Amino acid sequence: MKERAPAIVAILLLLALVAGTWWAADYARRSIPIDPPRRITHEPDSWATDFTMVRTDEKGIAINRLEGERMQHYPDDDSYEITRARAVGQQPGSPITVGTSNTAVMDQNGDRIIMKGDAHVRRQPGQDVPVLDVKSDELTLLPDQDVVFTDLPALVVHGKSVMNGTGMRYDNKTRQLQVFSATDVKISGEESRSKRGTSSGRTEKKP
Repeated sequence: MKERAPAIVAILLLLALVAGTWWAADYARRSIPIDPPRRITHEPDSWATDFTMVRTDEKGIAINRLEGERMQHYPDDDSYEITRARAVGQQPGSPITVGTSNTAVMDQNGDRIIMKGDAHVRRQPGQDVPVLDVKSDELTLLPDQDVVFTDLPALVVHGKSVMNGTGMRYDNKTRQLQVFSATDVKISGEESRSKRGTSSGRTEKKP
C-alpha cells in the first residue's frame, strides 16, 4: 500500500490540476465580454475631397473620369457618394460627354453612376455632330457602355431641336437618341415644324 501511495497522490494532484484549469478557463470565458458580430450599416468608412478617379481600357488609355468636391465610400454595398459630381466620358471614336449634378452615387464596381439634382449631360459638338444637352432631376450613366438614360421627365436639346418627355435614352456609341412619352417636340430642318401632343416615343439616329 505504501508503494502505491505516491502514485495515488500524483493522480489526485493531476485531477485537481485538470479541474482547476477547466474552472479557470470557464470563469475567464464568462467574465470576459465577447464582442457581438459587427453590424453592417450604411456608414462611410473612408472619404476624400477634391478627388479625381480615372478608368482606363486594356491599353491604358483613359476612357472615363469622375471628379467631385467630396467622396464617401460605403462598405455595405461598395458604393460611393459624390458631392458636386462631374463625369467625363471620352471613349475612342465617340464624342466627348460631360455630366454634372449636385450629388451622385457610383456603384456596381463603377459600372453605374446615378446623377441627382440638376443632372445635366452634354455631348460636345463635332464635325457634322451637333451639341446634345439632356437635363433632368436624375440621370443614370453607364460609363463603359457610353449610355445615359432616365425614367423621369427630361429636356433634350439636340442642335436646334427641343424635346420634352418622360423617359429618355441616349447611346453615344451608336448616337441613337430616344425620348419617350414626348409632350413637346420641336424639330428643326428643312421640314421644321412644331408638334404638340403625346407620342409613345421618338427615336433619332445620327451618323
